[in-house]
Amino acid sequence: MAPRPHSSRQSLSVLEALIARPEMWRHGYDLLQETQLKSGTLYPLLMRLADDGLLESEWRPPVPPARAPRHAYRLTPSGRAFAQSMLARAEMTRPRLIGITA
Repeated sequence: MAPRPHSSRQSLSVLEALIARPEMWRHGYDLLQETQLKSGTLYPLLMRLADDGLLESEWRPPVPPARAPRHAYRLTPSGRAFAQSMLARAEMTRPRLIGITA
C-alpha cells in the first residue's frame, strides 16, 4: 500500500509539532495541546502516520498523576525527511499576503 499524502492542514500541524523536536518522544496529550486538534482527529492521524512508517510509537509507564501507561510518538528518520519535505512544500504554496493591496 502506498503511503497516504498526509497533506491536510491537520497533518501538517502534527508534522510541524513533531519536527520541532524530532528526537523527543511526545505524548498525544501534549500534541493535542500544541496543535489544538480534537482527539478524534489527532489519534487516527497518529495511527495512520505510524502505519505508513513515518512515526514510531511505544507505551510509556504512567507518570504521576497519570494512572495508566501512555503512548508516546516520534518521527522515524524517513518521517523526518517526509515532514521537512511536506512543510517546505506547504510553505511554497501558502498564499502570500505581504505586498497585496486592496
